[in-house]
Amino acid sequence: MTRTHHPIPTFQLRLALHRDVILGPGKVALLEAIDESGSISSAGRALGMSYKKAWQLIETMNGHFLEALVETHAGGNERGGARLSATGRQVIAHFRALERRLALEDAEDARALLDLLAPGAAETSACDNGA
Repeated sequence: MTRTHHPIPTFQLRLALHRDVILGPGKVALLEAIDESGSISSAGRALGMSYKKAWQLIETMNGHFLEALVETHAGGNERGGARLSATGRQVIAHFRALERRLALEDAEDARALLDLLAPGAAETSACDNGA
């Protein structure tokens, strides 16, 4: 039985350890932006975040994986920069693959879960942080 009493919500994949979100859509987008721009500040600007915030997210990710996901080099006379490590690229690939597997149109369990929602649940849960 499929109901249509609610708008189609999205599932967001997050990898959490205790209370720390190690990896989620925003952090993966930051990794992708760094890969594209070669710069933490440019990547942060493209995503509407400060350099400090981008750097904090990178430090969190780098601290939780066996190998740093983002490698940086100082500027000096040349501009500094950042690039993804091989592990960083693997993390993006695995995360995006998991997202595709969880896509609503392909996930029978996701549709079944949505069918259990009460009418109007999507509208009244805006303040729920998923805890």
